[in-house]
Amino acid sequence: MRLKQTILIIGLLFSTSIAWAQSSPNVWRELSEVTYKIGEDDFGELYIPVFSSKIKGLEGKVVEADGYIIPFEGMFKPEHIILSSLPLAECFFCGSGGPETVMEVMMKDPIKYTSKRVKVRGKLTLNDKDPEKLMYILVDAVLLN
Repeated sequence: MRLKQTILIIGLLFSTSIAWAQSSPNVWRELSEVTYKIGEDDFGELYIPVFSSKIKGLEGKVVEADGYIIPFEGMFKPEHIILSSLPLAECFFCGSGGPETVMEVMMKDPIKYTSKRVKVRGKLTLNDKDPEKLMYILVDAVLLN
């Protein structure tokens, strides 16, 4: 009888962890499914993001993202950070990463800069209108580690 109960408990724990993993997708993988169309403004050509249906399905949802804080010299604001899924040497601004590898994060509470990988949770907003902002913006974010 004890063995059956143990197996049942392990099975429940396993299925719960699978359900949790499915409800908390790898947001970076999903966000990489963006394409672009070329538009123009007063300054020349613009790459305008075209979000996939998977990405549109994430808009307004609470998601988790891990990555590295991009330290813009003299511009780091502890309540408004840029998060990159790639290390600094490979990030969109410094290396080979595309614009889908970075997001603006509006923190509920200010955080301290670190060069270590961090994880945040917040509500995802998509931006295909304002070229002065990144196309992915996380609002009401909290630091998880």
